[in-house]
Amino acid sequence: MTDPFDAPPSPAPPLVIVDGANVVGSRPDGWWKDRKGAAERLRDRLAGEGLPGHPDPVEIVLVVEGAARGVASVPGVRVESAPGSGDDHIVELVAADPGRPRLVVTADRELRRRVTELGARVAGPRTVLG
Repeated sequence: MTDPFDAPPSPAPPLVIVDGANVVGSRPDGWWKDRKGAAERLRDRLAGEGLPGHPDPVEIVLVVEGAARGVASVPGVRVESAPGSGDDHIVELVAADPGRPRLVVTADRELRRRVTELGARVAGPRTVLG
């Protein structure tokens, strides 16, 4: 499979979808005490740094669920509160834009399988956390 960032130019920038619960949960820093606050910190980091190592524009969507619902979007990061399963919402976002390069940031094996079947690339939480 080719890297979506090496694909021919698309009218829209590559779409980077971040599995908020999975990425936040990848570090034992007390996130479980304030899930919404942890999601806001991740959003702010993404807004400030974009996709580390990729200087070109990308569209970043942070998907939140459960107690993190209600986190607001900020310039550079669109936040979507999943109405049910965050994984299902991520799959819907990937499926909705098949002609565009898509990268899903998650360590969830089943989600990775589902989105790669739809042509998306996957990367682990370190991609955005360093």
